[in-house]
Amino acid sequence: MDSLETELERARALEESELADAIETIGFECTRCGACCKAESACGEGEESADEAVDAPDENADSAETDAEPHTATVFPDEIRQLQAAGEYDFRDVARPMPYGLADGPEGPEGETFEWALQTDDCGDCTFYAEGDDGTGACTVHGDRPLICQTYPFSVALGGTSQPMGEAVDEEGVVRAHECEGLGRDISRADAEELAAALKERAVRELTEAIGVRDTYRPVDPSAGQVVVHDSEGAKRPDGSPYE
Repeated sequence: MDSLETELERARALEESELADAIETIGFECTRCGACCKAESACGEGEESADEAVDAPDENADSAETDAEPHTATVFPDEIRQLQAAGEYDFRDVARPMPYGLADGPEGPEGETFEWALQTDDCGDCTFYAEGDDGTGACTVHGDRPLICQTYPFSVALGGTSQPMGEAVDEEGVVRAHECEGLGRDISRADAEELAAALKERAVRELTEAIGVRDTYRPVDPSAGQVVVHDSEGAKRPDGSPYE
């Protein structure tokens, strides 16, 4: 991979019209299925399976919870503050340490990580996700949602940028499309251009953040049971306060 600075220059040089062309070619329309906002496995399987679970062995009682892979969507420090301001949320209402890189200690996760993820509920779903009686999903902070959410299921193939939800299932130029039932549907030029602008902004921001993390990183030695998050603003505790 080229240096982060080189990749950042490539991101800044991306032509939004070309990104929009690629998005149009791939095609996309959000079906509001909620799959990109939820854990990979459901928290529960409904009343029928709950009844069936009454006589199940203890080791299976929590299988839905233990098998679930919590939703992980990267959120930048300023996006956390924007969401806090939008709903008067506490820091931990909005974000949690990205679990990758953390170890399971006797008192819970511990160690160092280098990103923030949107907070999740007890089922592992994004805490800002809501589902209507008809099963249609909605974001309760849609106007302030992070760039990762604005641009899903797309990413750009640049070193140092994130590739959400596994491997790409389609591609066109530098644009990659990740698993989503809305792919392949018609998209208007205006919507493609809006998505392209957000996709370029996200690529630039991801690389700027990565450079900031690299430049501000200072080794720490967290005690047992402690978690430290390194972002572009320095080392922080899980509540967003500086780690000193």
